[in-house]
Amino acid sequence: MQRTPLYDRHRALGARFVEFGGWEMPVQYSGILAEHRAVREGVGLFDVSHMGEIEIRGAGAVAAAQELTVNDLGRLRDGEAQYSLLCRPNGGVVDDIMVHRVSDRCVFICVNASNRDKDFQWMRENCRGDAEVIDRSAEYALLALQGPRATAVLGRLTTLPLASIPRFAFRDAEVAGQTARVAHTGYTGEDGWEIYCANAVAGGLWDALLDSGSSDGIAPVGLGARDTLRLEAALPLYGHELDDDTTPLEAGLSWVVRFQKPEFLGREALLRQREAGVARRLIGMVLTEPGIPRQGYSIVMDGQIVGAITSGTKSPTLGKAIGLGYVRPAWTDVGTKLSIDIRGREVSGEVVHLPFYKRQVQGG
Repeated sequence: MQRTPLYDRHRALGARFVEFGGWEMPVQYSGILAEHRAVREGVGLFDVSHMGEIEIRGAGAVAAAQELTVNDLGRLRDGEAQYSLLCRPNGGVVDDIMVHRVSDRCVFICVNASNRDKDFQWMRENCRGDAEVIDRSAEYALLALQGPRATAVLGRLTTLPLASIPRFAFRDAEVAGQTARVAHTGYTGEDGWEIYCANAVAGGLWDALLDSGSSDGIAPVGLGARDTLRLEAALPLYGHELDDDTTPLEAGLSWVVRFQKPEFLGREALLRQREAGVARRLIGMVLTEPGIPRQGYSIVMDGQIVGAITSGTKSPTLGKAIGLGYVRPAWTDVGTKLSIDIRGREVSGEVVHLPFYKRQVQGG
């Protein structure tokens, strides 16, 4: 298995490791509940260097990225980012990605670790015009600083005016004396920053961030809490809510698909599906009886299977069992009573608004 540049630091911190996407990654340090709470209430630091980084370069970089992705890069200025998707001609999702417009000649894309090779090949095969697709993953480490105190912690290490950098914007600057790309993005449902840097300086940045956040109760956070945090925020995970056979319209991501822009891969299939209607749709459920929904558990209505759970957990923030899953459109209204088949026992629940958790914005 591959290891990130911070592997030895994780071992020194007492991390437990798991295999994820071919990487040996920390799943927890002090415990999932404590790490989850640290991010919701203060600040947590993640090593997500297993993620992939791919660049599209050349005079036609933006045009090529426009055709490859479903969102509209024409809405971005240099230094801005957007959540987007790579889709197959049939509308199925190759991956969900974060797209950064560096310049009119460079688009920087962060992809999921388990899809890095697949995404790179897909983009190379389908990139047209005066542009080149380059896999930069081996050059980058990625740290995520997330939580209400994240900006304060990062602000002690950089001269960047963080308060004036809006969400989904990024800047190239120095952090703790090292060159980094600082993006106002994250995958936890909290405010925070993602910091791309060279592998050689990742250890120093990790140490500096932990030191800067010591008075704020900063905690190193593993993949376990990363999953419970993203699930509370109803953020999809590839291989669970998204895959090659699932479309953005089924996954509740129609807001990402910009049909008004020029041609992009999957557009015609998604237009046809929008016209005909989807056969299934992603919902959120909260159980009203004891039990935990898990991926693959059947969703039941009047004794009949009507769908399946894709992700589930006991929400540390809400204290309730929550799950995402796909059902036929007839069962998607908020308040609909459904059950989960948990090892032969039907456990009652109901459809709820998503996300399960939404952070309180100061002044909002």
